[in-house]
Amino acid sequence: MPSRRYSRFIRSTSAAIVITAATIATPTLAQPQNDDVRLLKDFIHYVLINQGDQAKSTAAALMDRGLTPTEFAKLVESSGEASRFQKAVIDAGRFPDLEPFSAKLLAAYERGKLDQARDPGEISKNIGMLVGTGRQRQLAQERLLTAGEYAMPQLLQALLQRTDPVLAAEVRTVIFNLRSQAVIPLVTAMAGLDAVSQENLASLLGEIGSPTALAYLYELHDSTTSQPVRSACETAVKRIAGQFDPSVSPSRLYRNLAEGYYAESPSLTSFPNEDQQLLWSFDPGLGLIPTAIRSELFHEAMAMRQAESALRLDAANRDAMALWLAANFRREIETPGGYENPVYPAGRRDAMYYAVAAGPEAEQAVLARAEDAMATQLARRAIAALERTAGADGLVEAGGSRRPLLEALRYPDRRVQYEAAMVIGSAQPRTAFDGSEQVVPILGSAVRDAAARYAVVIAGGTSASQSDAAERQAQLTEVLKSKGYDVRVSTSTLADAAQAIAEAPGVDLVVLAVPASQTDRTIKQIRGTPKLAATPVLALLDLAGVAEVGPRYLRDHSVAIARSGLSNDQIGEAAEQLIQAAVGGAISKEEALAYKAGALRVLRDLAVSGTSTFNVGDATASLIVAMGDNRGEMKQSIAEVLSYINDKRAQVAIMDAAMGASGDERVALIDKVTSSAKRYGNLLEPRQVTRIIEIVNTTSGAEATAAAALMGALSLPNSDLIPLILNGGGQKQ
Repeated sequence: MPSRRYSRFIRSTSAAIVITAATIATPTLAQPQNDDVRLLKDFIHYVLINQGDQAKSTAAALMDRGLTPTEFAKLVESSGEASRFQKAVIDAGRFPDLEPFSAKLLAAYERGKLDQARDPGEISKNIGMLVGTGRQRQLAQERLLTAGEYAMPQLLQALLQRTDPVLAAEVRTVIFNLRSQAVIPLVTAMAGLDAVSQENLASLLGEIGSPTALAYLYELHDSTTSQPVRSACETAVKRIAGQFDPSVSPSRLYRNLAEGYYAESPSLTSFPNEDQQLLWSFDPGLGLIPTAIRSELFHEAMAMRQAESALRLDAANRDAMALWLAANFRREIETPGGYENPVYPAGRRDAMYYAVAAGPEAEQAVLARAEDAMATQLARRAIAALERTAGADGLVEAGGSRRPLLEALRYPDRRVQYEAAMVIGSAQPRTAFDGSEQVVPILGSAVRDAAARYAVVIAGGTSASQSDAAERQAQLTEVLKSKGYDVRVSTSTLADAAQAIAEAPGVDLVVLAVPASQTDRTIKQIRGTPKLAATPVLALLDLAGVAEVGPRYLRDHSVAIARSGLSNDQIGEAAEQLIQAAVGGAISKEEALAYKAGALRVLRDLAVSGTSTFNVGDATASLIVAMGDNRGEMKQSIAEVLSYINDKRAQVAIMDAAMGASGDERVALIDKVTSSAKRYGNLLEPRQVTRIIEIVNTTSGAEATAAAALMGALSLPNSDLIPLILNGGGQKQ
């Protein structure tokens, strides 16, 4: 039944019919329930006799009935058609137009059954049935296991009550069978209980055998004054880890657990295909208290909690501090607009506050973590923190064997490169370092290429005909061009695109449209290409391919899986949403201007300082190209930087720009040529000198004076100056 997961893999709601486990429609029942039964049976009948169009219209009518998932699940169960319904929704996959409708019905049915099992009243009833007849016990156990972690508050209460030992024993069996879903609720409650209950829970955790409990058991062992509790903790640890080691640091164990949550380990995720997870707290008077949190923020919240526990026990745990900062940044990055995080209220200080307070060493560690994970938005935040706290030495030296900020100069995302280069350049390190030669060219690229958007299309694959592949490549290329991308290459394999990728300043997007059997392999090849290691990938597949490949990239924000039948507008929208999720969106015009201005400011400061660490001349070619593409103040700023470069190309380029300008702009550019000539002498070409003399002879006012000043700065021979004096050249006209 692959259909119910499609919405997880199609990132754009406009890109396809979105399949969700939410309510089918607003819960308003307008007609008698027997009509609902009739529609349900008709839907099943039409599917099973291969009448796809009639089944589709019947499914649509059934969805328009306004049933909640719980009501729909009760309808299916009470109709006596449950088994035939499940067969029908599977068979509906034969009809492409019907399949999305049947998938919604199936998702609503499964959601409704789950909601029923999780209802607190149902949970209480099922706990009571654990001491009923054999059949009642079996049904109760099945339903409580279906409820899972949601049943833990009442299960824990029943376990710890001391009036009904038979019930407590049955509940203990249920909790044991819940396995990993029971661990965090149990360890959350354990610290706030009396010694007898702590001993009970420690023993149960040992039986469950999950390593998740180790940090809590070691901490309780070290903090308790009860010998029975201490012994129970030792026994539990031995059952889980094989031995009890009194030298083990609970702080380190909490840090390791935080790493597991940060990595979004499946073993630490109770409901991997649901929109919400549960966070737990414990109040001795109220018991276990669950708090629902969006799944995309759950792991960050838990990583921060575990890191806080590590720091509480060992304030010098630097790894835990860096991990907490990274998780907090990632929480901020992944919080949807308008969502109020239940455990990080809006009034709390933002992530940057804590990062800058932690200092350069921790910030470098966060940056290293971001680089290892190719987490572009996290890397940018770490660099921004470093800019505010680190001196020149702290930027290029990070301690240990790594220099994360220098690694950022080679990161496969241009924004990270630009920002790292500007931070390093602004700090003006006193001595050269490994990688210092990259800083100026990157700054020059920011001036020249910041607004560019580069894409690669790989479409067709080995099983497609050449004509089909070419047609698909042309279509996708046209879509991307309409969105402002410079498509550097459009081909059928990554190997065929290698040369174009190597020559491109960067690649902002790869669109992949190859068979499902090749998609995984191609994405791995893309990630293994240094220049594409962090590049967002939009993979287009048929519905079967979405179901097959999609689950593998469920938590990878840099890969989006969408169905291949999308319109051009939907493909463009899916690409934009992917770019937003992966790197925070494409570089806007405003951002590009900010990058240009920032890079020029750094280049000018470096040039004025006369630093020997960086050679500003390495940006000459980029600046010359950029000067031709810009106007107004930006053009003047580029010319100013060029005026500090001792290179004939620079002086010639400024003069050519001046000759192509007029009015105040020409005067300002001639002044820049004059500044260059004063520093480095006459590097102009004869044609340009002739033109200067012509301007001096034929113009007046500020332009003539600026040209005359340039003549003087060029130290032209008397043979060029005497005619001006003898013939009255340059007189006011």
